[in-house]
This record gives sequence, C-alpha cells and structure tokens, in this order.
Amino acid sequence: MAALKYAGLEDTDSEEELPPGWEERTTKDGWVYYANHLEEKTQWEHPKSGKRKRVAGDLPYGWEQETDENGQVYFVDHINKRTTYLDPRLAFTVEDNPVKSTTRQKYDGNSTAMEILQGCDLSGKVVIITGANSGIGGLTLHV
Repeated sequence: MAALKYAGLEDTDSEEELPPGWEERTTKDGWVYYANHLEEKTQWEHPKSGKRKRVAGDLPYGWEQETDENGQVYFVDHINKRTTYLDPRLAFTVEDNPVKSTTRQKYDGNSTAMEILQGCDLSGKVVIITGANSGIGGLTLHV
C-alpha cells in the first residue's frame, strides 16, 4: 500500500475492497463469509458494504473442493498441481440480500371492515360485495 502512495497512486475506495486484516472465505456449500484476523472473528456481511454473497456455479474444470483436519475448506487445482484456501469462484459471486419491502402492510386478515373504512367517505359511491356467505370474496368500489 505504501508503494502505491509513493508512486503517486491512491488506494481504491471500492466498497468491495476488504479492510486490512480481513479475508474472504467460502463455506462447503458456497456461502461467502469474512474473517477478521485482527479481532479473530467472522461474519456473513461484507465489512464495508454489508452485503451477503454466495459463489455462483460449479468449480472450474480440474478443480476439487476438500476439507482439512480443522474443518476448513480448501481447493485443489489438479491441472497446475497446487492447493489454496481461496475459492476460485470468488470472482463470480452473486449478492444474496433479500429485497426488503419498502412499504408497510397496513391491514391483514384480522382487520375489520370498520378499521379499513375508518375515515372513508363513501357517499355517492357504488359498493359491490361478492362472496359474502362463502368466506371468499371481495369488496369493489366504483367511483
């Protein structure tokens, strides 16, 4: 890093870049987690972006996934005859953040008609009620 500054190049501010002392790892089933070696902790969310990720797709041709005696996943590259703890698919991760609804549901199955219609002026409106005795139906307002 100091060499970059000496050469007049600034460090990147990419939200995907890991802070010093952090490492990106994967579980046996492809979930990405982050190891903080300074505090000796792990977490699922990226330390900068807060995103959760998983690797996409199968291992490249000639690669195999193994587990060491400590239960840590490592990868064998049979073509180049080497091993690494870095998943070769890490360059191809996909974000796994469930989309949270921005709207809050106001009513549910326990809401009464009076609660829903509170403050509504229906004078001059035509209301059609269907399925009144079957439990399945709806209320249609024609303006």
